[in-house]
Amino acid sequence: MENFHVMKHPLIEHKLTILRNKETGTKDFRDLINEVARLLAYEVSRDLPLEDIEIETPLGKTTQKALTGKKVVIAPILRAGLGMVDGILDLIPAARVGHVGLYRDEETMEPVEYFVKMPNDIENRHMYVVDPMLATGGSAIAAIDSVIERGAKPENIKFICIVAAPEGVKALNEAHPEVQIFTAALDEKLDENAYIFPGLGDAGDRLFGTL
Repeated sequence: MENFHVMKHPLIEHKLTILRNKETGTKDFRDLINEVARLLAYEVSRDLPLEDIEIETPLGKTTQKALTGKKVVIAPILRAGLGMVDGILDLIPAARVGHVGLYRDEETMEPVEYFVKMPNDIENRHMYVVDPMLATGGSAIAAIDSVIERGAKPENIKFICIVAAPEGVKALNEAHPEVQIFTAALDEKLDENAYIFPGLGDAGDRLFGTL
């Protein structure tokens, strides 16, 4: 699948092992989510466009590279996606941050939008939709639908997660084949409760200490 990328790196794999461990506490879990998000963002941002600019070093004038045009919007899916934002902002501090709030309807089990706030110019920006987990794919698809409705260009959207299930990858790819998917790990499957196995538990609860 050309638009699906598992970011293999020793530091990512080491930190992910600690994240998976049920003994890892809230503070360490929160720190590690940000660290893995930062490492993922380094790879995801490889294709940001550059332009030549002229600057002056202490020794004289030179032409060097700088990011060009409108840059990045980070769009976390609430609430767990918030845990990845600071790590990405460490690398791209000028990025704008939007928010997509979704909850799951208990009867239909479908995601329901309750809050969306985006910068006004997202049609000109690269969009990073972020959530630690890609399980069934329902929330990711709904979030991407939402930002496209508000002007984001599908070819400029990338979905970034920490752990993905094959079922979620398949669903998201079928719904939005033009969206690139980046993850730290592709796990085995969804269990009978639609949790990723082996996974790392409920990312939101572990991030915010609401177990």
